[in-house]
Amino acid sequence: MTSKDKPFTSGVIHGRFQILHNDHIKYLMAGKNLCNHLIVGITNPDPTLTKDSNANPHRSTSINNPLTYYERMVMVREALIEVGLTLSEFSIVPFPINLPELLKYYVPLDIVFFLSIYDDWGRQKKKYFEELGLKIHVLWEVTLEEKGLSGSNIRKAMINDEPWEDFLPKSVIKLVNEWNIVQRLKH
Repeated sequence: MTSKDKPFTSGVIHGRFQILHNDHIKYLMAGKNLCNHLIVGITNPDPTLTKDSNANPHRSTSINNPLTYYERMVMVREALIEVGLTLSEFSIVPFPINLPELLKYYVPLDIVFFLSIYDDWGRQKKKYFEELGLKIHVLWEVTLEEKGLSGSNIRKAMINDEPWEDFLPKSVIKLVNEWNIVQRLKH
């Protein structure tokens, strides 16, 4: 598919990316394959833009958000370059999903918003987008059992000295090691 054949000029996709793993890359590339320019929103960018949600309360806790916005932005950038994208094909921005009324300050609201749905939290995000009148494209909707990798399981493997490297892009492994993230998680 050439860029002219893509259904959308631009699209927005989002995630916490705590720690960016191979299934995140599949998700990001599924969005990128549908648009010429992908805006990647990083959720829970800082504690002031993070709010508890009954649909998924663990997502807002500090233990489940160990990486800074900057660290996640660099991981996303390096991993997308690793899979062959150029910097002109994507942008990375904070994305306060728990405060959807603020999204207009971070992304254009007149483009398509890509979603994946696994649980009540995914359905809640879809509802937020619908309430804002956004154009939504659901990439897939599957059960949690069908989801695949999770950042929680990878962080747990790191803490327990279990194998984790095979689940991450090479560029992210390098950053995890450079930034001593495994040691940080353990302490």
